[in-house]
Amino acid sequence: MTAPLLSLRGISKSYGQIHANQDIDLDVAPRSIHAILGENGAGKSTLMKLIYGVEQPDAGTVNWKGEPLALASPADARRKGIGMVFQHFSLFETLTVVENVRLVVPGRKSDLAQGISKLGRDFGLEVDPFAHVHALSVGERQRVEIIRCLMTQPQLLILDEPTSVLPPQSVEKLFETLRRLRDGGVSILFISHKLDEIRAVCDRATILRGGRITGNVDPRDHDAHDLARMMIGRDMPQPMPAVAHSGGEKRLEIVGLDHRPDDPFAAALSDVSLTVRAGEILGIAGISGNGQSELAALISGETMLPREKSQRIFMMGKDVGALDAAARRRLGFAFVPEERLGRGAVPEMSLVLNSLLTAHPSGLLRRGLVDTARAKAFTEECVRQYDVRTPGPEAEAGALSGGNLQKFIVGREIMLSPKLLFVAQPTWGVDVGAASAIRQRLVALRNEGMAILVISEELEELFELCDAIQVIHQGRLSAPLVTRDTRPEEIGRYMIGAHSTAEEIPA
Repeated sequence: MTAPLLSLRGISKSYGQIHANQDIDLDVAPRSIHAILGENGAGKSTLMKLIYGVEQPDAGTVNWKGEPLALASPADARRKGIGMVFQHFSLFETLTVVENVRLVVPGRKSDLAQGISKLGRDFGLEVDPFAHVHALSVGERQRVEIIRCLMTQPQLLILDEPTSVLPPQSVEKLFETLRRLRDGGVSILFISHKLDEIRAVCDRATILRGGRITGNVDPRDHDAHDLARMMIGRDMPQPMPAVAHSGGEKRLEIVGLDHRPDDPFAAALSDVSLTVRAGEILGIAGISGNGQSELAALISGETMLPREKSQRIFMMGKDVGALDAAARRRLGFAFVPEERLGRGAVPEMSLVLNSLLTAHPSGLLRRGLVDTARAKAFTEECVRQYDVRTPGPEAEAGALSGGNLQKFIVGREIMLSPKLLFVAQPTWGVDVGAASAIRQRLVALRNEGMAILVISEELEELFELCDAIQVIHQGRLSAPLVTRDTRPEEIGRYMIGAHSTAEEIPA
């Protein structure tokens, strides 16, 4: 048998009383694509940080090409030939794409820009080399991370949720690229919660649960339900059916909205119209960077329209175009942004304090002062209901895994019992069990009469959740398509601009 490229023996890592990794043995073969599976908080991210030199193990040994390896930093790892794309990005927002790449990859800007463009075309990861990162959507930023990592020409490439922001047409193209990299001598550690993708592209799968390895299998020998059962230790719940309903009252209406942001790199919106009624879930599909972020900012109140042009956005029948985010929330609006750290939560603050950010009007204040007991009880209930894996309500938000932080933010907003809930990327980076629970909760709320708007780049999610789907492309929104009468391939064509219009459904 061929000797492993990377070999871990007895690796353990703890943070206080939390045992993130316990006695991990792992071999990554040369020329292989090796999946790491596990629920949020199972220890996947910690293990990858140990391999990449971000953290050092408390116990155990690491061998690289048969020789002992001790990494003091990610720079050490890159020099050895190990590259990583993190789930939470590590880009400088005030720099351009090519300037961020240049921090890691030496070379002239013009040459690097050409390399970025070529890799973007080859991998389906197009991005403007001279755009400032702060103007990019979450999906575009992930593209930059992947390209930057590939430009270091790693021998071991660690990818954390690489397909979460890609349209269906680009996923297979990326997989073809990963197979070419593997066949060319690169090994890949692949973290994904999309079990069908793991079965399609990976040679081996190591399963983590509670910081320990519980299985090592060939994923092609198991279906997605088997892998999910190994990962979460139980059978997946069946999707909740929709409850038939007639059209409820309009909770959100956008009429002929045109908007050109001040940022020259942002997408302009043109003649955008949509309606979300009580008892309905409307989904917005699209490739990242086509105006989703700009539309979300206008709906949430982060961006307000000039008062003379405000009559374009209505919530609960009221013109809200010129109202700020707090005023919209007072009408019964709640919002889960796609960017968890910084917009959905403050990483340095405890979960209790993060609860107060949006839930303070919901009985958590008394005579203008914080009711600490109620705030803690609210947070504990959110942690319990949404299975947030955390040491306690006083834990810092930044210490949670991405999926657990997402569960907390989604749970916090749902517990406000809004009339209108807007969720951007509801299960991005969330494991299959937690994603199923979040989707079931959204469907249950729709069945109870809540109006829900979902922006997602995962078509499978939109088809599972939504009554109708509209597609955004280059700042224009298609007419709604009834989900049950539409195929994913058709949505995919709208996403790449192959259709200019959609047939209207009855109002």
